[in-house]
Amino acid sequence: METMDDLKEEAQGFVLQLAGGDFSGARRLFDSNMVQAFPEAKLRDTWLQLTGLAGAFQKILASRAVERQENRIVIVTCRFEKAAMDVYVVFNQNGEIAGLNVQPTPAASPYNPPAYVHTEAFHEVEVTIGAGEWALPGTLSLPNGAGPFPAAVLVHGSGPQDRDETIGPNRPFRDLAWGLASQGIAVLRYEKRTKAHGQQMTPEMIARLTTREEVIDDALLAVQLLRQTPGIDPGSIYVLGHSLGATLAPPHRRADPSIAGLIIMGGMTRRLEDTILDQYTYLYSLSGSMTEEQKVELEQLKEKVARVKDPNLSNQVPAKDLPLGITPAYWLDLRGYQPAEVAKSLAMRIFVLQAGRDYQVTVAGDFPAWQKALAEKGNATLKVYPKLFHLFIAGEGPSTPQEYLVEGHVSGEVIQDIAHWIKRDQNS
Repeated sequence: METMDDLKEEAQGFVLQLAGGDFSGARRLFDSNMVQAFPEAKLRDTWLQLTGLAGAFQKILASRAVERQENRIVIVTCRFEKAAMDVYVVFNQNGEIAGLNVQPTPAASPYNPPAYVHTEAFHEVEVTIGAGEWALPGTLSLPNGAGPFPAAVLVHGSGPQDRDETIGPNRPFRDLAWGLASQGIAVLRYEKRTKAHGQQMTPEMIARLTTREEVIDDALLAVQLLRQTPGIDPGSIYVLGHSLGATLAPPHRRADPSIAGLIIMGGMTRRLEDTILDQYTYLYSLSGSMTEEQKVELEQLKEKVARVKDPNLSNQVPAKDLPLGITPAYWLDLRGYQPAEVAKSLAMRIFVLQAGRDYQVTVAGDFPAWQKALAEKGNATLKVYPKLFHLFIAGEGPSTPQEYLVEGHVSGEVIQDIAHWIKRDQNS
C-alpha cells in the first residue's frame, strides 16, 4: 500500500496535470467509477469552470492527507489568480483516485457580517434534515423571543453547495439567514445532498439523478422540519430559492400545499441548455473577440445542446455528448418544465427578485416570462435590482466570473424587501 507521502505526491501531480491541460494523463489513476463519472471532456470542462471563476492557476501552496473510513483524502491547497482553493483528491485502498471535489480554502475567506446583521437578535441551532443515509446537517437561525416566527428554507443553486452557498469569500445564504433572523424571521439552511454525500454517490446513482433527488426532496424535508419546530409559525413557512433552487421553487407548492409562499431569487425561465450556451457565449465575448479554440468549443457546445433538444434523447446517450457532461436522465427530467407557467397556476404568494447585472439569469432572457405569467396574479411581487449580480451583491459594469471572488454581501435592500414582504403576510 502506498504511504501518505506517496499519495500526496500523486495528488500534487494530478493537480499539475490538470493545470497543464493534460486531462487524459490526469485520468490515469481514476478507478472505474471515476472513469465513467469524469470522461476527459467533463474533466476538462470542470477545470475550465474553476479557472473561469478563480482565475489562472498559479501554484500549489500545501498539501495534507487525512483518512476517512476506507478512503484516504489529500487536500491540495492551490493559489489561483483570484482565490485560494482546496482540491480534494480521494484515494481508495488500491491507490486509485475515487473522488474529486474543489472548495474555497476556509482560511482564505473569513466571514465578516454586514451592517444589517444584529447577532444579539438571534441564536443558531444545529439540526438534521431527513434521516438515514441521506440525512443532511443544517443550521436554524432562530430569532430570540417566544415567537411564533415566520420562517424560510433556503434552497441552493446548482452544484455541490454548502449551507452558506459559499463561493470565494462570499456567503450569500449566511447573509440571508443572519439578515432575516435579525428582523424576526427564522431561516433554515443546510448542506446540499451532492455536497454532504457526493462521495457516496455511485456512477449508477449519478446517472439516475434528477432535480428531485438533487434539490426538491430535501427542501420539502426541511419545510417539514420547520413545521415541527417549537417557536415556528407552521402557517408562515416560505421557500426561498436561488438560481437553480429558484427555478425549481414552483413544484414545491404542488408537493406541499401548506407552504405559505415562494421567494424566487434569480430563477431561470429559459431552458437550462439554452442558458448554458448563452453563458458561454457571453463569457467568451468578454475579451472582445473569441479565440479560435473558443469558437470550436462553442460549436461543440451547440451540438450538445441540439442533442438535448432531440426528441429521441434517451438514457443511452453518453453524458459526455451532452452539455457539461450532465446525464440524460437529468435533461429528460427537465424536459417540458416551464417554471413561470407552473408559478402562474399556484394560488399562493410569490416574490420574484431579479439582479439587473446577472449574466447567468438575465433581465432580458428570463425576467419577461415571470412578468407575463404573473401579470394577472394579484399576490405576486416582481422587482429588478439594477446594480446587483447573480449573488445579489452590488457591483459596477458588466458582470464577470472574477466578481464572484470579490468579498461582498447580499444587498441590504434585498434583505429589507424580503423581510417586509414576509411580514406583510403576518400583518394582513
